[in-house]
Amino acid sequence: MSTLISRNVTLSDRRTSIRLEPEMWDALAEICNRESRSLHDICTQIDRERTQSGLTAGVRVFILNYFRAAATEEGHTAASHGNSVKAPSYE
Repeated sequence: MSTLISRNVTLSDRRTSIRLEPEMWDALAEICNRESRSLHDICTQIDRERTQSGLTAGVRVFILNYFRAAATEEGHTAASHGNSVKAPSYE
């Protein structure tokens, strides 16, 4: 039995399906709520801007990048996270 969940999304004027893990769907729903945008709007943006070969890979990379950007030192401080240990810089 697959742990992937398929859902239909509309990209501009075409309908397609995406298969993601439940945790990825939860993360994408959280992004939609935070940005006050629909799943279809976010996926359309991802489809237009992606450099990966497939939409599903583009969605996964988008989710990763979104939360990496949110996990800045300032974000951690504001959420009272990471006050005792400074994360290493990879830049």
